Amino acid sequence: MHAFYADHFILPLPSGHRFPMAKYGRLRERLTAELPQVRLGQALPASDGELALVHLPAYIQAIQTGTLDAAAQREIGFPWSPAMAERARRSVGATIQACRDVMAGEGLAANLAGGTHHSYAHKGSGFCVFNDAAVAARLMQAEHARRHRAAGPLRVAIVDLDVHQGNGTASIFARDDSVFTLSLHGARNFPFRKEPSDLDVELPDGCGDTEYLEALERALEELEQRFDPGLVIYLAGADPHEGDRLGRLKLTFDGLEARDRRVMDWAWQRRLPLAFTMAGGYGTDMEATVQIQMNTYRTALDYHHRWQGVAGVRPADRSATGPATPHWQNPAP
Repeated sequence: MHAFYADHFILPLPSGHRFPMAKYGRLRERLTAELPQVRLGQALPASDGELALVHLPAYIQAIQTGTLDAAAQREIGFPWSPAMAERARRSVGATIQACRDVMAGEGLAANLAGGTHHSYAHKGSGFCVFNDAAVAARLMQAEHARRHRAAGPLRVAIVDLDVHQGNGTASIFARDDSVFTLSLHGARNFPFRKEPSDLDVELPDGCGDTEYLEALERALEELEQRFDPGLVIYLAGADPHEGDRLGRLKLTFDGLEARDRRVMDWAWQRRLPLAFTMAGGYGTDMEATVQIQMNTYRTALDYHHRWQGVAGVRPADRSATGPATPHWQNPAP
């Protein structure tokens, strides 16, 4: 199973900054040591043209040159640096590459970061610079349209299970019936001004495993009744965990693993390709956040193996995934 990373672009954050940047490198270290079946590739940067499928050119240019005004930079939550701009592009690129993989028949693929769902078309917010899921969804639709001219548009479901509502994603696709946005999130958590998704499920503080999984089951049933996707982008946030500093929910390790398995099983039963990102995670113990993400990868490997065992699910023409080949960190098992 392929997964793409950009953690070697280190954001120079001030001392005491609350964003746990080290979690990305730690996740890659553990995947390399414990799950060699996950083949890690360096993410390629998203181009200006790819970003412009979603974001305003003036905003893209301001991020690239560091000319965003001070208030807008504060809303993102990171100081500007060349590494910030490059990492933001590559975080989008990682989700693009994961989506191309799954659309070519891999079934599941991943971004070791991503899930930057607070980014709007015209601005960033909440540690999110560019919206990786939105850009990847638009690009997959464009590439699908080129390859399948007679077919209808590719329909994309974005299943956002970060503890915070995906307000930027909801805004971007507010008037687009080819993308379905589903968000399960804490009702009283950031952002305090929510944008209406196609389906929002608001959860009370202290929500535990049973209540959460029941809400997820109902949400997936409603998604299926209302929408027929050809691609799923899954934001597998670690921040609903009971030990998260910013989460306010009470899911256990087992509950989060059951959540991941339910989403992946739902997609597998319908033979829907699924690309996933790690989204938020702010555990008081960073290793707990990384463990949650490792559990997500272990679950994903199970479903990736199922895809590889089914004859006829892999398209013959893999050249459509794009000309660039990533640099692989570890050899194929």
